[in-house]
Amino acid sequence: MNSLQVWTFLLFATFAVICLAGCAAPSGTPMISKAPFGKAPDGTPVDIYTLYNGNGAEARICNYGGIVTSLKVPDRNGRLGDVVLGYDSLAGYLKSSPYFGCLVGRYGNRIARGKFKLGGTTYTLATNNGPNSLHGGIQGFDKVVWEATTVNGRGGPMLKLHYVSPDGEEGYPGNLSVTAVYTLTDDNELRLDYTATTDKETVVNLTHHSYFNLRGHGDNLGHVVQINADEFIPVDSTLIPTGELRPVEGTPFDFRKPTAIGARVNADDQQIKFGGGYDHCWVINQKPGELAQQAVVYEPESGRVMEVWSTEPGLQFYGGNFLDGTITGKGGWTYQYRNGFCMEPQHFPDSPNQPDFPSVVLKPGQTYRNTIIYKFSTR
Repeated sequence: MNSLQVWTFLLFATFAVICLAGCAAPSGTPMISKAPFGKAPDGTPVDIYTLYNGNGAEARICNYGGIVTSLKVPDRNGRLGDVVLGYDSLAGYLKSSPYFGCLVGRYGNRIARGKFKLGGTTYTLATNNGPNSLHGGIQGFDKVVWEATTVNGRGGPMLKLHYVSPDGEEGYPGNLSVTAVYTLTDDNELRLDYTATTDKETVVNLTHHSYFNLRGHGDNLGHVVQINADEFIPVDSTLIPTGELRPVEGTPFDFRKPTAIGARVNADDQQIKFGGGYDHCWVINQKPGELAQQAVVYEPESGRVMEVWSTEPGLQFYGGNFLDGTITGKGGWTYQYRNGFCMEPQHFPDSPNQPDFPSVVLKPGQTYRNTIIYKFSTR
């Protein structure tokens, strides 16, 4: 090899090292990367985006359904661990998913009998949860490919997703333009900011549906939960609100003081029996539209703490009661009964049919706004 060849080889090797270093997240440097993640059923390419903050925390989000496929945060010893359930590949989400990590819409939670009236018109939705409509219907926001852009913003790396839901999609009126911004901050917060506008009066209730396990394995019964709510919303046997706001005092739904999920989850209580455990909405003690802390979850083994903040009036706490061992997810973990839990800030279930609940109506010229923050720390 002559001297020119040697210098050429060294130059190429140096360039390769620089490129490889640039593909990883340098310690302490917030950044975002993109990679192919497969194709949607219609052949549309799907990408996955990895957000890194300055502390080494990591969030992986794909633009199919806005799914948070992985969220790695430190335990009390500084070891990173994934705290959300899901799949290693897109194929799992396409085959069967109980809304793992997704963006839920147009309407999160249930609408009774798949019908509501607005402006004198009755709208009929798909009934995909017994007699009711759940989480936007058969082809909700969790099953569409969103247009994605990335920004290294002041608050941290940001992924911006956009989708226009056409008038009549899943039975809902109006062309609804939705933007969802995911930010991973240096405070170990995964922040979600939703906005939406419409050209026709409609209803909208967006939320996030990660199944959390702060230990990273096993059941959720040892997680200690505190919810800032004096009331919860009782439901009937199909999990539709009765219209009552019931005090939590003296019930298994009183989480005003830190209480383990497993302490009362099998109580002899009609509401517990209807939900198969916890699958209810709590009425949060906060002013309308105020960004406030709604819940705190602590897991003693790992020392991880998750705070839930939001501007929404309600918090749906779901204890993974329908996980049944039929799903094998990331790393070969078969998800058993109550292996994960959801904390879904939102408006109350069935609000379009409940005139005494806060309104979910969005009119032309108005902007729907909803902020959800999952903040992680340790004890």
